Amino acid sequence: MKTRHSHLGPFRSILIFCIIAFIFLTLSRIGLGIWQADRVAAVDGWSHLLIQGARVDFAGLCWLWGIAALGTAIFSGDHVIGRTWNTILRVWLTLGLWLIVFLEISTPSFIEEYGIRPNRLYVEYLIYPKEVLSMLWSGRKLELLLGGLVSGLTLWGGWKLSGALLKNLIYPRWFWRPVIALVVIAVTLMGARSTLGHRPLNPAMVAFNDDPLVNSLVINSAYSLIFAINQMGNEANAAKIYGHMDDQAVIDNVRRDSGRPLEAFTSKELPSMSFNQASYQGRPKNLVIILQESLGAQFVGSLGGLPLTPNIDALSQEGWSFENLYATGTRSVRGIEAVVTGFTPTPARSVVKLGKSQNGFFSIAELLKSHGYETQFVYGGESHFDNMKSFFLGNGFSDIVDENDYKDPAFVGSWGVSDEDLMRRANSEFEQFYREGKPFFSLVFSSSNHDPFEFPDDRIELYEQPKQTRNNAAKYADYAVGEFFKLAKKSNYWKDTIFLVVADHDSRVGGASLVPIPRFRIPGIILGEGVEVKHDERVVSQIDLAPTLLSLMGVSDSYPMLGRDLSQTSEDWPGRALMQYDKNMAYVRGDDVVILQPEREPVGFKYDSKTETLSTSPQSEEMKQAALSWALWGSMAYQKGLYRTESSEDKR
Repeated sequence: MKTRHSHLGPFRSILIFCIIAFIFLTLSRIGLGIWQADRVAAVDGWSHLLIQGARVDFAGLCWLWGIAALGTAIFSGDHVIGRTWNTILRVWLTLGLWLIVFLEISTPSFIEEYGIRPNRLYVEYLIYPKEVLSMLWSGRKLELLLGGLVSGLTLWGGWKLSGALLKNLIYPRWFWRPVIALVVIAVTLMGARSTLGHRPLNPAMVAFNDDPLVNSLVINSAYSLIFAINQMGNEANAAKIYGHMDDQAVIDNVRRDSGRPLEAFTSKELPSMSFNQASYQGRPKNLVIILQESLGAQFVGSLGGLPLTPNIDALSQEGWSFENLYATGTRSVRGIEAVVTGFTPTPARSVVKLGKSQNGFFSIAELLKSHGYETQFVYGGESHFDNMKSFFLGNGFSDIVDENDYKDPAFVGSWGVSDEDLMRRANSEFEQFYREGKPFFSLVFSSSNHDPFEFPDDRIELYEQPKQTRNNAAKYADYAVGEFFKLAKKSNYWKDTIFLVVADHDSRVGGASLVPIPRFRIPGIILGEGVEVKHDERVVSQIDLAPTLLSLMGVSDSYPMLGRDLSQTSEDWPGRALMQYDKNMAYVRGDDVVILQPEREPVGFKYDSKTETLSTSPQSEEMKQAALSWALWGSMAYQKGLYRTESSEDKR
């Protein structure tokens, strides 16, 4: 005789899965808290972590399985529809539990890399399975195998448990079902919102300190990821995140902060368009930008970092080196956005990946192409990664060299050919352009300094063991730069070319601040015949590099970039930098800092670059308005098609 489960009927399975998930999430949060105990204790965060964490978990489970409970109230029963629904419910419960478990076990690796729980980056990398799986298999076999094992056990166990819980049930009578449905709706909505306020629960509501990692530990990884995905649909408008300002006020503020006189702005339709006279008045020069993957100041000896970059250190004594240069973000595409287009960072994805910027969007390649330059992107991997190929071809680059164009490379790793192969190919391309009498601009993007850190043997004296570490890869990347400049200095194109060596961003950006400013500091050196040797102590942003390079090349023209031409900016200018870190943005002016956070008031700080510490300090209303203006400008310019040249109108 079959035993019928009368207690809670078909809802018993949902409740038990909720309890299992809740316990697992709590234990995971405790484990992560113990792992980061110093940082949790520093903000007296244990009580908040556990109490508010439980609140978030309950809300998340309401979102995940609340609709399943409503469907159970309506469709369950001992009939065809009911049996079909039970199958759907089993799949729903099993996959939901797997999602929670998988994201939590992958969280430590993500935190190690990005200093925060899984967010939008987790999703963005999934669209490149070849590169990501190759990287994980080469550098994180244990994590990959553990993830596969736990996934298999969770799916098997969830399916078995849900099947057992959905057998021999007593279902509610039809006249009780409307009442049960109303109760389920009420509990789901109230639990999911978790507040009587006009806005439902969100990460900002449970944030309680200035350490972004500890704040992210309060929420769970499934909630963090799904919230980030949801925001990606609304990400184009920063006003929804930081607050509103009149469009004209935004324009007036960023124009003023750009250092240009009002009369320099030449267009009513394109408010950031200005004419810029080059400081160099001779025959226009070629331009080569060597963009170094993940090479933060912490790896650069001449910037006080580890002794891994003897070649870059030597180059810093031969050209214009920036001592306080800051990246605008933490991804390669954000660095490309800043260096190649001069565009300001936003909480949205980089314009390299957004739809409206795939053609007709300003880049220095488009501008130089109009001056008769050959424009080229040289890469060792597959150029489609991060949508680079599409963006470049749509915005002024006429030629792309990627992994498929190398014959008999010396070394091929997960991310393509080695930096040596890349630099040798770049040199040969430049020599050919010069022989043919073609002025050229080339963006050369390295990739060896990327997990799993693969590079050829017997090139460098290893800094540490084992070989495939971040520090060794950084040292190899520097070696390849040194080999390139040995070739370049012997070439005919050397005397007619301006070179920039700069990082796209630092690696493993994280810290116990709303924005970890020290982890945004990167090397930047401008070299070439006629470039004055100096060490620039001013605060500089990546968005200042392109205007400066055009000026040093001798290219005078109108463009929409708002970065400074540092060759014509006074030496006593304190400098300005913009840094986007997840949803927070820092505006730095000298040692004054304003940080914007979603749905919160701006917060003021002082930054001590010597000790790399950020201390709370009130900032003026003008500073706060300037910070908000820069944050809003990028979204406005993107949405309204304002970031282009007037001649690109026919492309839109």
